[in-house]
Amino acid sequence: MAQKLLVGTQAPDFALLDADGNKVSLSDYRGRNVIVYFYPKAATPGCTTEACDFRDNLASLQGKGYDVIGISPDAQEALKGFSGDFELTFPLLSDEDHSVALAYGAWGEKLVNGEIVEGIVRSTVVLDGDAKVKLAQYQVSAQGHVQALREELGV
Repeated sequence: MAQKLLVGTQAPDFALLDADGNKVSLSDYRGRNVIVYFYPKAATPGCTTEACDFRDNLASLQGKGYDVIGISPDAQEALKGFSGDFELTFPLLSDEDHSVALAYGAWGEKLVNGEIVEGIVRSTVVLDGDAKVKLAQYQVSAQGHVQALREELGV
């Protein structure tokens, strides 16, 4: 597994394409708190649950000063369909070469259906306005994660 980010460290900058082909970088969010979450595959049951939970809680998160970005290894076209099908109003970014997931410690070996495979480790990193890590959670569960995160952030 890639090196996990530690609280208080500087998060690596990134620039990835969103579902509409626009370049989005972490530096675009300078001065704002941002929740960056990594998920394995668009439109799968767990990833849909997590994305819809973020969608349903977006107003309260933004009301407390947190923006949300989802990152997966999916192609831009898959993200466009996923975003449209579930009315996701926050950026979904395509990390097809998993370089950002690696840099954030969200890529590595995991157990899937009894087999060890390499892929996205469901993770969430919360950054402050200077892109310093406020919270880093790895191997989170899709179900109930957003509610637990809200409680931890006091939102």
